[in-house]
Amino acid sequence: VAITTRLLVSHLSGIRHYEKDITKVKEEKEKANRAFKLTKPYQDKEQKEGKGIEKTDSVKLRKEHEGEVKSRNSKPGRRDKEFEQEEYYLKEKFESVIESLKIFKNDPLFFKPGDQFLYSTYGFTLLSAVVERVSGQKFTDYMLKMFRDLDMLSTVLDDNEAMIYNRARCYVYNKKGRLVNAPYVDNSYKWAGGGFLSSVGDLLKFGNALLYSYQAGQFKNTNGKLLPGYLKPDTVAMMWTPVPKTEVSWDRDGKYAMAWAVVEKNQQYGCCRQQRHYASHTGGAVGASSVLLILPEELDSETIATGLVAPPRGVIVSIICNMQSVSLNSTALKIAREFDKEKWVQ
Repeated sequence: VAITTRLLVSHLSGIRHYEKDITKVKEEKEKANRAFKLTKPYQDKEQKEGKGIEKTDSVKLRKEHEGEVKSRNSKPGRRDKEFEQEEYYLKEKFESVIESLKIFKNDPLFFKPGDQFLYSTYGFTLLSAVVERVSGQKFTDYMLKMFRDLDMLSTVLDDNEAMIYNRARCYVYNKKGRLVNAPYVDNSYKWAGGGFLSSVGDLLKFGNALLYSYQAGQFKNTNGKLLPGYLKPDTVAMMWTPVPKTEVSWDRDGKYAMAWAVVEKNQQYGCCRQQRHYASHTGGAVGASSVLLILPEELDSETIATGLVAPPRGVIVSIICNMQSVSLNSTALKIAREFDKEKWVQ
């Protein structure tokens, strides 16, 4: 079979995640789908009855992701099954991403590439190996230079040996529901999928750089005053275009795109729930949780033509929590909507 970088970045490669047993993966997917089907008829019924936007919004936020609801309502110490996988807690030091491929390179694919969606951290490890070979330099050096270009000076490798100023301590709940320090891990086997430390400020810079790049091409009448974006507008648009056969666990309205989850603008019924276009991604690691959400402003042609505003236009929410298994996407979306609503009131 052929595995392309596009398949890797959209998690359609067939490469496994931390769970090695394909039967268990299928069982978990079926459970999630059954839970979604049970809640969807009630959500659709409320939409068709024409109830107010505010109420249907709250219904959607309660039901959009059953996992998030369970996480918020669960007792302290309840363990996320994902974090029961042994490979989350590897302590082996890998000198290069090429070397770390040995963890999974001889394992069978779970399905033919392009046929199904399966979120895979190891898919991004392979992607980082491609970057390393094409660029001719270590993946970590390549990324650190990119972070400097983006002015993300607080974003560094999660290296246990290095003295990192203001590094946060990470926590987990143990089986007895007590708060304890997160166990030691070495993330050199997955730099691309979860091996960097950052700050809220740096993630906001990253989000602004992407939003600027996305919108810069829309502002035509700026007389050359606008600098180009870090990426081409078409590149970001492609990254934020939903890919068929994908899914998003943290928002059932969304699809996976290229390394981002995307919800498209949509409204099915008058005076009912409006679905705004946004891009986001959550992060889960041993002792930490995070989310970065980008809600672009809906720009009309007149606003763009006058040249009175300049990109980036929208709301960006970044949350980093030094606690394991905290669901944050719904919170980030609520915050983004509040700021967006306040802006239009002004």
